Amino acid sequence: MDSAPRIRCACSRADWARTARWAAESSFPTSRSLRSEAGARYDELSAKETEMARSDPTVTLDMTGMTCPAPLLGAKKVVDSLPAGKTMRLVSDCPGTSDDLYVWARYTGNEIVSSERLDGNRVAYTIRRAGGAASRVTANVTLDMCGVSCPGPILEAKKLLDGMKSGEILLLISNCPGSPADVESWTQATPVELVSRQETARGVHEFYLRKK
Repeated sequence: MDSAPRIRCACSRADWARTARWAAESSFPTSRSLRSEAGARYDELSAKETEMARSDPTVTLDMTGMTCPAPLLGAKKVVDSLPAGKTMRLVSDCPGTSDDLYVWARYTGNEIVSSERLDGNRVAYTIRRAGGAASRVTANVTLDMCGVSCPGPILEAKKLLDGMKSGEILLLISNCPGSPADVESWTQATPVELVSRQETARGVHEFYLRKK
């Protein structure tokens, strides 16, 4: 019996992990199920927009008002049309979308780069298709600072990087809300390169930092 938690919203009765796994394994052979949820919004993903998705790394799919699993399935359609390493932006106000996306990403290798809260309970998710350069980054050292408030994560990361060789990469993991801004400012002012950043769960960020 699947023990994964269920989405805490009235929009979906299915287990969110099972739904995400199904989406990951699906080749998207038909749009019927998604049309029943998203209606005309799905029709807007025309051949023209699919072509945009292949060349534009900032394609936006607004699924506001659509219930799960429609946002996940819509995002999957766009991501599948993107070149490896390119990104899209999904906007959704369904409470179950976050769980759906993170489980789907774990099964497919795609990345939830970031999530941003908007007005009206909407959240914007930036999703990167697997296979790009950022997906192939390998860390020499991992530093998990979850539970430590800022500036603790950066201070500890600096200590480790000071002892590392030029070109080596440190993976810093932090769930401090201020860590994205802190890391961005820190890397701009020091000989440390922010190679890649992704959000592996809501509020949990991974930073790949290369010593120059």
